Amino acid sequence: MPHAATASKADAAEPGGDPVGPLERGLAVLRALAAHPGPRMRPGDLVRATGLARSTVDRIVTTLTHLGYLRIEDDRDVLLAPRLMELGNAYLTCSGLPDALEPLAVALADELDESVSLAVPDGAGVRFISQSTRRRTMALAFRIGDLLPAERCAPGALFAAGWSPEQRAAWRTRLREDPRDAGFPAVPPRPAPPAPDEAESAFRQRVADARDAGWAVDDQLIEPGLVAVAVPVHAPDGSTVCALSVVSHTSRHSARSLAEHALPRLREYAARMEAALASPAPTATPHAPGGPDTSRATKAELGPEFLQSLTRGLAVLTALGSTPGGLTLSGAAEATGLARATARRALLSLQQLGYAAPAGEGRRFTLLPKVLELGYARLSQLTFAEIAQPHLARLVEQVHDSASVAVLADDDIMYVARVHTVRIMSVNITVGTRFPAYATSMGRVLLAGLPEQEAAERLVRASVRPLTPFTRVDAADLAEAVAQARRNGHALVDQELEEGLRSIAVPMHDRTGRVVAAVNVSTHASRGTLDDVRRAVLPALTAAAAAIEQDLAVVTERVRLAIP
Repeated sequence: MPHAATASKADAAEPGGDPVGPLERGLAVLRALAAHPGPRMRPGDLVRATGLARSTVDRIVTTLTHLGYLRIEDDRDVLLAPRLMELGNAYLTCSGLPDALEPLAVALADELDESVSLAVPDGAGVRFISQSTRRRTMALAFRIGDLLPAERCAPGALFAAGWSPEQRAAWRTRLREDPRDAGFPAVPPRPAPPAPDEAESAFRQRVADARDAGWAVDDQLIEPGLVAVAVPVHAPDGSTVCALSVVSHTSRHSARSLAEHALPRLREYAARMEAALASPAPTATPHAPGGPDTSRATKAELGPEFLQSLTRGLAVLTALGSTPGGLTLSGAAEATGLARATARRALLSLQQLGYAAPAGEGRRFTLLPKVLELGYARLSQLTFAEIAQPHLARLVEQVHDSASVAVLADDDIMYVARVHTVRIMSVNITVGTRFPAYATSMGRVLLAGLPEQEAAERLVRASVRPLTPFTRVDAADLAEAVAQARRNGHALVDQELEEGLRSIAVPMHDRTGRVVAAVNVSTHASRGTLDDVRRAVLPALTAAAAAIEQDLAVVTERVRLAIP
């Protein structure tokens, strides 16, 4: 459950203070941003949310921005950045569950034509680690990383059946301290707080029913209209490692009819998942030693505003996710280039804060679901345009001309993101605008990203016509222009779409290396020669495309992202 951290002692700062303190306080800032109702906070808001000193917040924000986990807008608004999803991706890899079970969950969703989810226990709550949703008017809105109260969902009754006395006591404490579930942003707050004794009695009965039946039901516990049925998935040692759920709406099923419809298949697929977990895991590739610890050099460059211990702690966290099952202390030290003592302090701090735990016989450390509270659910909802937009804005600041992202749409390009420059004379194009691919720089790099035969076929069937006196219309000439874009890695078009308009574009690749979009800068032809454009714009344009690709790779490692 998201919560704000309070400062201990006097926010002792590096160097000379507690070497692990900056990690704890940095995670508190990330939690505050993730739990905030809006997408942005100002430093003063973070001070109030965390109880930290303003100087401490400023140093944490500076460090996390340098790491790419935060970004600053309008000089003072602080936002989570897509690269922060590295932390959640590390947990999902470390757990091994999505890789082993998600293909079966997707197959079940296709078979039942209903939304299917995988969830794991997280304290007194239930956290989603996989979602296979159906596109409908009434669609499931939960995200990977969302946390639900155990008593308000079907998986919670299954997990609570195995709770220890300490876990039950922690749940009762949470129920009394937060009776309206305000600490669970993913669910609607209760209109009125339930009587704790009645809520506890009702949940105890649901837990007993789930234990006896081997499955649990959610009959509109979260909100009216939502029904779900869940079964446990067991590890080879018999413990419940996750729950497999089918979720529907009362316009399609009642809770009873959903159970009749889905339960046989749920049990079948849960058994197949258990068999997958019992199968010998593929031999993990030995972890290559990491490079040297670069935080020392960065500290020397940025000075006291850079928190070296925070950087090292987050490096240890992500290193634990480099292989299923986590790493030993020696493995974590090797992966990060840190001294064993430094890695050990970070591991102990992560363990104390509930983000990591010893596994097996205690030699390995593994990440825990709580890592997903660090903004994963919010960032997983970013659209393609939202990922690109900040990088386009930075590019426009550098080159002082408008920048855009476009995709192929039949024989056209379609603009999906754009940032305008502020000039007396500028190019007026909006998102959704379409132009012929053959006459545009982005069209040519997109065609160059296709197999050569497909690109040739598209040029043949395109309705090629001169749009200006400069437009290339000869088939061989266009084919050579596309081939040149393929060789050079960029395309520069001079007044072929509109007189006076010049543009230069580079391709954008997904994590598999496939060209999925193009980024361009458009300018007026009077502003220098073609070589001037290449010298002044191409380096910044290429860097912007690479930055978007990096964010795209992190976001799509575990989340399906629709590219228009």
